[in-house]
Amino acid sequence: MTAVNTLIIGASAAGLASAACLKKKGIEFIILEKNSKVANSWRNHYDRLHLHTSKKWSALPYKAFDQKLPKYPSRQNVVDYLDEYSKELNISPVFNTEVLSVKKEGSSWITDTSNGTFQSSFVIVATGLNNKSKVPEWKGMNSFRGLIIHSSWYKNGKSFSGQNVLVVGFGNSACEQAICLHENGAFPSLSVRSTVNVLPRDLFGIPILELGKFTSMFSSRVADKINAPIIKLAVGDISKLGLKKSAYGPREQIEKQKRIPLLDIGTIDLIREGHIKVYGDIKWIEGNTVYFDDGKQQTFDAIICATGYQHNLESFLSVNAERMNDLGREINKQDYFGVDGLYFCGFYLSPKGMLHEIGTEATRNAKDIEKKTKRQLK
Repeated sequence: MTAVNTLIIGASAAGLASAACLKKKGIEFIILEKNSKVANSWRNHYDRLHLHTSKKWSALPYKAFDQKLPKYPSRQNVVDYLDEYSKELNISPVFNTEVLSVKKEGSSWITDTSNGTFQSSFVIVATGLNNKSKVPEWKGMNSFRGLIIHSSWYKNGKSFSGQNVLVVGFGNSACEQAICLHENGAFPSLSVRSTVNVLPRDLFGIPILELGKFTSMFSSRVADKINAPIIKLAVGDISKLGLKKSAYGPREQIEKQKRIPLLDIGTIDLIREGHIKVYGDIKWIEGNTVYFDDGKQQTFDAIICATGYQHNLESFLSVNAERMNDLGREINKQDYFGVDGLYFCGFYLSPKGMLHEIGTEATRNAKDIEKKTKRQLK
């Protein structure tokens, strides 16, 4: 059994930031990663992906993005940044080590892995929300003769050229993949089940999330009311495009529905120009024909399910069912951290962007672990 002060599970952005913050405070840690490299999730994202938050707003603690990079770094830029981050800050994960179970025994956490057992006073879970893909089921789905994939399997639109492709969802991945399909000669459509919010990624040349700092001192409802006229002027009336506006503003949507609004990088213009079609929710599928709840029907060659992800905590975290349900709610709260020595990083959906929030959480967790470690040593 290997003893250590703090065990970090996961070596992507959240795990690396957590390790960096602990290292700066001189706190002993081990970071485990089930894959062979850091930032595995970023390496497997689709090719066209760019950050929707600016590089200034997305840097992790102690290292800025290279000034030569574009304002919104690409997927590969982020992979390179995280590689450099681990090397420059001398963070050496234990790779090819899958965590099998994490349980509390007395005053310690015992973590069993495919590469031995670890005992620690503290555990930071940094595996994130985007761990298991969620694929919906529709009546008649098995009759579809084309390709049905989750958006996590999508790389680029080259193989879809000339095809009618339905992208299910209206998040940032769904809408960017629809753009990518159009750019590669496909004919994309979006199936939008829920009401939505749309924000311009930039306003007056300034990233919209940075402008949000000016209303951050207000409640979400008040901030949304202040911002609403400006957003409507910038985006226009989305109801004319077949989209239903959410009853909540963008910030209130994040808090109440745990869904990030669309930061538009060109999807809305392509819908207006007729290059991307909009349909309602899928009711059923018959062969290659999809029937929607708005009464429309259309034949498609492929379906891409940009229908989100979920965490995998239940696969290794050994707590009772009631505690697991509590954790599912608590880790989505900004003020949750460090209950009984168990910390999370990268689970809270923040209006400021995930990487920015990861930096905040990693710093806060390390400060609390330092305080509790000093208390234990007295």
